[in-house]
Parts: sequence; C-alpha cells; structure tokens
Amino acid sequence: MEENQPAYATFETEHRVRPDDIDMFQHVHSSKYFDYVLAARYEQMDTGYGMPMEKFMERGFGWVVKTANVNYKRPLLMGDYFLVRTGIAEINDKGCRVAFTIKNKATQKVCCDGWFDYTMIDMKTGRGAKVPDDIIRHYSV
Repeated sequence: MEENQPAYATFETEHRVRPDDIDMFQHVHSSKYFDYVLAARYEQMDTGYGMPMEKFMERGFGWVVKTANVNYKRPLLMGDYFLVRTGIAEINDKGCRVAFTIKNKATQKVCCDGWFDYTMIDMKTGRGAKVPDDIIRHYSV
C-alpha cells in the first residue's frame, strides 16, 4: 500500500482538545493524535459510509491497526478545536490504508497527517480474514 492521499470519499469530524490530552510540555501528547484519528474514523464509518463497526462485528469481523505513520507538524493546545479528515487511500481483500489530516480549525494549518494500515480479522480466531467483496464495494465510494 503505497498511496498517502485518499483515493475515495473523505469525511471530516470536529473535536476539541481536552485538559487530559495535554502533556508536560503544555500541548497535546503525541499518542492522543492516534486516539483522535481512531475516534473520528469510528464515527465516520457510521455517518459517512453507513456501515458502522457494529455491522462488521455482527458478521464476525473486526479491523485492527497493522501499521501507523504519523507526521507531526505543529502542536495543538488545550481548548483548540480541530478537524480530523480521513479517507480510504486503498482497499483490497487484505485490508485498507486510511489517510488522515488533522488541522487546527482556527488557523486551518495542518498539525499532523499520515496513514493507518488496517487488517481485517476474524473475531473468533483473531487471525487475518479476507475482506469480503461487498465490503470493498461499499467502502469504495
């Protein structure tokens, strides 16, 4: 999976930095950016694609992060509103790459960007599973 830019539909979610997101340097801790992307993606699976995580679980499937790449550019501070834009860059029977950008809402400057590679798993075995064709079609919007 080589592509970094979304090839399909993108969706945007707004969040605000909370006090417990702040580290000793008085900006958002690097690990929180992962949480921001995962929370936005969870919401967007439902609101953007109309197929929330619960639908995958009903079919015995789950998504797990295989690899993550995060490029930190500038900090978010307590109280900042920010926008998380995500979109599928690539999807196939092995999994998908989701590209993301987090922007400070007030300045419209990118705070970080990157991608997550997800693998589909069989919830009973915890092992990798082939992504069904109907899911690939559904998410290829």
